[in-house]
Amino acid sequence: MELPRSVTIREGDLRVLNPIDEAKLATLGRAVKLAPGAELLDLCSGKGELLCTWARDHGITGTGVDISTVFTAAARGRATELGVADRVRFVHGDAAAYVPARPVDVACCVGATWIGGGVPGTLELLDRALRPGGMALVGEPYWRRDPPDEETVVGSHARSRDEFRDLPGLVRLFGECGWDLVEMVLADQDSWDRYAAAHWLNLRRWLDANPDDELAPELRRELTEDPLRYVRFQREHLGWGVFALLRR
Repeated sequence: MELPRSVTIREGDLRVLNPIDEAKLATLGRAVKLAPGAELLDLCSGKGELLCTWARDHGITGTGVDISTVFTAAARGRATELGVADRVRFVHGDAAAYVPARPVDVACCVGATWIGGGVPGTLELLDRALRPGGMALVGEPYWRRDPPDEETVVGSHARSRDEFRDLPGLVRLFGECGWDLVEMVLADQDSWDRYAAAHWLNLRRWLDANPDDELAPELRRELTEDPLRYVRFQREHLGWGVFALLRR
């Protein structure tokens, strides 16, 4: 059970593995009014930046679950670095199958709704972990502009036009699933740029250091093609945000 090696190479030394920067992650923590001692569950927790910084800044506790041993090790190191290793823990495993020992105050899946087959299924996974009145946090792409053709859909890393909704459609979907949207923090083009472009530098540095690796041709092709694809399609058409939801 592990992510492909190309993913960990691409993410490199990034701490936030989504197109919101550390400032927006901090804004989100303040916006949802975290109470000291609140318990969080973060499914697909990546390198643990959400849990670790929120434990430091808001006094929360929590558990992160991720399929990547590399990311889980980085998350544990970050917890130690920030002095919160006694308040957060990180588990290597299948986030979709994880059920906490007791209900939590906040359950998150930020940027990985594939674990539930999309937003509705992921909300069901989060709901089963929440105490009554608990909050779900979901990170999800949406169309900023309607893609005019299939080339734009593929260039935005979508499997189909219907994989994502526009922002009103996504908000409508939350309501159809029985949740109230109570807060949101959206990526902007600058935070998208910082995330996407960091991948290119990580790929180039790795290629320079590993020219004979079996992954080198694949990652060389990605570095050649992805910057143009990003500025032509994804940057203009795809948005991303984290949405705070409460059960109706």
